[in-house]
Amino acid sequence: MSESIAAVEAILPVSRETADRLSRYVALLKRWQPAQNLISPKTLDQIWSRHIADSAQLVALFPGALRWLDIGSGGGLPGMVTAILLAERGDGVVHCVESNQRKCAFLRTAIRETGARAVVHEGRIESVLKQWAEPVDFISARALASLDDLLDLSAPVLAQGAAAAFHKGEDFDVELAEASKSWSLDLVRHKSMIDERSSIVEIRRAERRSA
Repeated sequence: MSESIAAVEAILPVSRETADRLSRYVALLKRWQPAQNLISPKTLDQIWSRHIADSAQLVALFPGALRWLDIGSGGGLPGMVTAILLAERGDGVVHCVESNQRKCAFLRTAIRETGARAVVHEGRIESVLKQWAEPVDFISARALASLDDLLDLSAPVLAQGAAAAFHKGEDFDVELAEASKSWSLDLVRHKSMIDERSSIVEIRRAERRSA
């Protein structure tokens, strides 16, 4: 098994079929990258650890979660990785919300070529989530917005009982202090398995403070 797949295997054992699906997805990311700028060019040499394994943490942390809503999906991190890992189980679904038409085209191609359990919703996050009615276990987002803004975007679905799992970097304490001015939060900060400076922030409850 290559070092690339080993980055994922270190946190979450996967079958050979899933490893093949992830490899196909990585190949697609690299193929579409020059035209779409799906990930930072500086991280291409670290794509497996920096992006794929980092995204796979969600399934490792929350193995019982089968219904995901990934907002600002972009190139599919973490949504597509979650959806590929769910394909191994044969159930579950990831709803990928993305406003950029070309990135939606990439996501649909990736779903078709990897067999990922995902559906693409093209539109602005605010518009899609305000009308959201389907039950989900978790909302996910990575490198999208500050915690305060993520809570604003996610509020309609959080109010329906969903939890959230947000990838956050070393500035999270500053973001939390700012968000806490407007929100009463029940959260758990999980240390990243990939980068000691980062976290997966689990939001179990979020209530807007009264003015």
